[in-house]
Amino acid sequence: MGTIRAEDAEYTVAFIPPDGVLVILGFAMVLVFMALIMTKRLTPMVALITVPAVFGLFAGAGLGLGDMVLDAIKSMAPTAALLMFAIMYFGIMIDVGLFDPLIRWITRLLGNDPAKVVVGTALLAGAVSLDGDGSTTFIITTSAMLPLYLRLGMSPVVLTCVAGLMNGTMNIVPWGGPTVRAATALGLEPTDIFVPMLPSLAAGIIVSLGFAWFLGLAERKRLGGSVDLSRMDSSGEGPLGGPRLVRGAGGRPGAAVSLRTGSMVAVRGARVSVPVAQVIEGDTAMADTILDPQRPTLRPKLIWFNLALTIAVMVVLVIDVFPLAFVFMIGAAIALIVNFPKLKTQADEIVAHAPSIVGVVSMVLAAGVLVGVLNGTGMVDAMATWVTEVIPSSLGPFMAVITGVLSIPFTFFMSNDAFYFGILPILAESASSYGIDPVEMARASITGQPVHLQSPLVPAILLLVSLAGVNLGDHHRKVLWRAVIVSLVMLVVGVLVGAIPFLG
Repeated sequence: MGTIRAEDAEYTVAFIPPDGVLVILGFAMVLVFMALIMTKRLTPMVALITVPAVFGLFAGAGLGLGDMVLDAIKSMAPTAALLMFAIMYFGIMIDVGLFDPLIRWITRLLGNDPAKVVVGTALLAGAVSLDGDGSTTFIITTSAMLPLYLRLGMSPVVLTCVAGLMNGTMNIVPWGGPTVRAATALGLEPTDIFVPMLPSLAAGIIVSLGFAWFLGLAERKRLGGSVDLSRMDSSGEGPLGGPRLVRGAGGRPGAAVSLRTGSMVAVRGARVSVPVAQVIEGDTAMADTILDPQRPTLRPKLIWFNLALTIAVMVVLVIDVFPLAFVFMIGAAIALIVNFPKLKTQADEIVAHAPSIVGVVSMVLAAGVLVGVLNGTGMVDAMATWVTEVIPSSLGPFMAVITGVLSIPFTFFMSNDAFYFGILPILAESASSYGIDPVEMARASITGQPVHLQSPLVPAILLLVSLAGVNLGDHHRKVLWRAVIVSLVMLVVGVLVGAIPFLG
């Protein structure tokens, strides 16, 4: 039996293959992993466990395979805790109604002006995107805004474009998917990646809001400068007094929605009710929305406390005096104690968010197998050496910027799991030979997220177009070039402020 050193640990291995074999095995492992999850043959969690385990044995890991994996999992425990308690915290805040006044204020402010409606859509999507979950953002945004779009005769494609842009831009928050994946893959703290990227995030938000404003002006012009309500009778129903039929994705019949905006009905399988549209029998699109003003989890008397608590949590996160995971642990605990003082209601609230928590945390822990095998067997070192040799030396010092540009198409045509766990570690190791730190590579790698969120590989975007009754191709035609511009702006600003090195 031989030994091989990976970082600070030594692992007992069956044999040590030549570097050329490790390169082949490493790239083959990444390709097989990507193919299995992109073709939906395996879930990311299962692929992250099984594929590296098999290739690790071929790479000679032997009895050291378990130690490699456990060491990697230990390094990921803080990230898993961050995800778990961040999802729980923002889920609690949504359940108790912290964002409800914002939604009511937006709808009162917008009136019948299409330009204001589109900007309001962007603001709402951006605010709800703070929870780091695209599905929740799109459910709330569509539930609140789609009936208003339909009543004013506005294009739902504009809604999906604006919501997708804002959510993609906000997706780099440290408890969101890409930043956590980049931190996990490179053994970094999410805060170290995110905080220097705040100027880039601000620039991305400004550009996205600018696109929203011009889209709104275009809708106002298309509607002749005023809203045509002649199609509606006084009840807000369709011209024949019945519900309007909303077309689903691809032109298929979707939800039959009555535009009586004050209606409240329960949806099959939903925890609460739909706040803004009457859903007719047979509809399953608006499931599991959380805006019912009669939901039992509402705590209107505690709204100022919850707002102060959320502001305090965000401030502590930014000034970075405690680890992120600990901040959200304390925040979630305080929120549960104050809003749900009884043991039964606390347990119910925790269980309500268990499905989303388990799905994300299990994926992060499963990534320990891939990261452990890459590091423990020496694959990542061998692959990085090979990449460094084939990249022209004249381009090596620009590796961070190259990674930022490559993240745009790469994360659109492959999942975040494949890019951050399979590609980024190789690029980061190669860039280190040019004096570029892994954290700088991680920052560059997240700038492609506005484009990634529009990918058909992302379930949340499929949910968005389905809820809005929009064809995915129509959504892509309107959003993709705008998302590319947002990504490039974020990359350029990152370079200008020094978060991303232009030259290593």
